[in-house]
Amino acid sequence: MPDPAAPLSVSNLVLRSKQLEIDAVRHLASRAELVDVIGQLIQGLQRERGVSGAYLASKAQRFADVRLRVIEEVSPLEVRLRDVFAQHIEPGQGATAKALSLMAWALLGLESLPALRIQIERQAMSAHDSVAAYSHLIAGLIELVFHVADAAGLPSVSRMLVALLHLVQAEEEAGQERALGALLYASGSSNEAHQQRVIHLIDAQERSLRVFAEFAEPALRARWEQQQLVPGMAQLERLRRALCVARPGASLDSDLSDTWFDVCSERINALWHLQVDLVKRLREDCEARILEAQQDLQDSKGLLRGLRDNPPQRTHAVDRFFDMAQVPSALPEPVGGGHTGEAASLVDLLQTQSARMASMEAELEVARRTLNERKVIERAKGVLMARLGMNEEVAFRALQKTSMDQNRRLLEVAEATLSLPDFAFAQQATQNPKPGP
Repeated sequence: MPDPAAPLSVSNLVLRSKQLEIDAVRHLASRAELVDVIGQLIQGLQRERGVSGAYLASKAQRFADVRLRVIEEVSPLEVRLRDVFAQHIEPGQGATAKALSLMAWALLGLESLPALRIQIERQAMSAHDSVAAYSHLIAGLIELVFHVADAAGLPSVSRMLVALLHLVQAEEEAGQERALGALLYASGSSNEAHQQRVIHLIDAQERSLRVFAEFAEPALRARWEQQQLVPGMAQLERLRRALCVARPGASLDSDLSDTWFDVCSERINALWHLQVDLVKRLREDCEARILEAQQDLQDSKGLLRGLRDNPPQRTHAVDRFFDMAQVPSALPEPVGGGHTGEAASLVDLLQTQSARMASMEAELEVARRTLNERKVIERAKGVLMARLGMNEEVAFRALQKTSMDQNRRLLEVAEATLSLPDFAFAQQATQNPKPGP
């Protein structure tokens, strides 16, 4: 590593640039581990949410033993996440203020888990409220994954993180669908609000998985497409249809709650295995990038050392020209437009580095644009929910309908929504009474 106290020079700048690239990839590798641990905890909490909701909806007649087993599986994951958080607050890890704030939020949620579990055990809360409580905690963890994806600085890694983020989001939407469906089947009665939420979650999964497919490697995309052909998917579609077309208040076969939970879990497990492989490839890519950058650093050091030890021939001619003991002679003409071989090597090194950075920026822009679109649409949904009292699915449908009616991209409609002044929302709220839950 170049000495920071050394005078400014081309070699110092080139070598420092390489070292910073290595440091950046190491930080990304560390974030990949963070994403891996968060993903494992999210999966455990999703399963705990599903069995807890069904346990309450069935009045403790179903899933009691399964719930206790899942809690035992989740507890070590909580401990591991705390350990990883502790590593990331160490100096030199590159954690941002936003990341640390999100970690603090996640820890608050984890600290509330024991009290939540006691309430569920005592049947002191509704199934709906328990699903909402777990979903709130999981949302904070997903936001942390989102921040890690947004902070990535390498194209291949950024593309994988965008794919991973939307895969995690699809898995969470599938987990919520499993929890609400299990709740409905276990209760033995349909509920219109929950049915509409299930329909919204099915649609949301498809949107998230489309973005995953766009950014994922072809092998992972092909695996997911193959997964759609397994027999369990046909069974899931039949159960979805029975659940969603039932009249509000109609009876549901409570014996199907276990079947529903199993087929949903099979699909979620398929998503989870994709997530595991994606994180593995993310780590492998980071390791390969570190090795490549380290080799480049060694090559750069060797090139610069060679330039210092073997100055271009032209410099010797200049020395002779100014040597008063010798008869001045004409300076040699530059070869190939003015660069000797060694000097050209340095120029080639700088040009190669610049070209790679330009290519990286172009690829990064695609990933950043996708993440930014997601942010804007989520913010627009939040504005509609806060100012017009809409729930999430109604807010999204409003944006979607406006997009189709006006033949404009969903992003453009979201941006226009965010730019509306407060009085416009007040007028809209007067014209449209606040919807029920």
